[in-house]
Amino acid sequence: MHRLTETKIILVVRATRLADLKAKFATKSQARFYVSRLGGDFGDYEREDAKYQNAIQQTQHTLSELGRVQLVQRSFLPNFVFGSKDIVVALGQDGLVANILKYLDGQPLVGVNPDPERYDGQLLPFHLKNLDPVMREVLRGSRPKREVTMAEASLNTGLSLRAVNDLFIGMKSHGSARYRITLGKAAENHSSSGVIVSTGLGSTGWFKSLMAGASAVAMAAGRAASLPQKETSFPWEAGHLYFTVREPFPSNTTGAGLVFGKVTPQQPLVIESQMSENGVIFSDGIEQDFIEFNSGTKATITLAKRKGRVVV
Repeated sequence: MHRLTETKIILVVRATRLADLKAKFATKSQARFYVSRLGGDFGDYEREDAKYQNAIQQTQHTLSELGRVQLVQRSFLPNFVFGSKDIVVALGQDGLVANILKYLDGQPLVGVNPDPERYDGQLLPFHLKNLDPVMREVLRGSRPKREVTMAEASLNTGLSLRAVNDLFIGMKSHGSARYRITLGKAAENHSSSGVIVSTGLGSTGWFKSLMAGASAVAMAAGRAASLPQKETSFPWEAGHLYFTVREPFPSNTTGAGLVFGKVTPQQPLVIESQMSENGVIFSDGIEQDFIEFNSGTKATITLAKRKGRVVV
């Protein structure tokens, strides 16, 4: 086959809901019985899967005429080694883009929406019909890219974890997280539902909901006016992060004064665990991929040195 280039193109895909059900129930018939018995529309699972599999085939065909293509399942990302010259294509939902970026080190990432009628695709600006011309521009180096600031939690145990959207620091269960939080010269012992540290890319997600909830509560209590919409998000490439403490509980030994603030390279956020067990840190909503955060463990949270690069 004649290719435009020998550059390696990594196509990252994910399992559909139907594939997850088949893995759980062993057969498609068993999965259909389970969903239908509960009144669900199993046909929607089938339609979604069929369209996605067709999109994978079309994408592979388009990319194979441009470079060497390697198909990678999302579940393999933690152990996959990307080459420095690789070009990465994400075919899936917005969350797949975030999942991939944390494992990259400057390689350009192209987000492709396989089903525009189903997915909004805020991070998936391209469709199958325009993938070929876009990829040709990427290969020539003429397609613009946008930098994405990531967050990173570095532990005194030597472990670290990056996040594209947000970091969660707290308890694995719904219990209260106990820790000491420090920002600059301010420090406090806390009992709360955990701390969220958000990036610019994640500011339209969890951060937005936290800000909206806090604003609504303050308004209902007559303590504040409505929060302007523009203040609930900040640029992807911003040189700072924001942290928010969920449901801080003031007591004789815990405070609720240091609950929101800006994190910069000059002023990192430091959190020391006071939890004997079940303390965790996870990123981008993936609870299964966590690092333990128990008594004596200290996390220093700031901007990651690595930057994501999203093709726009």
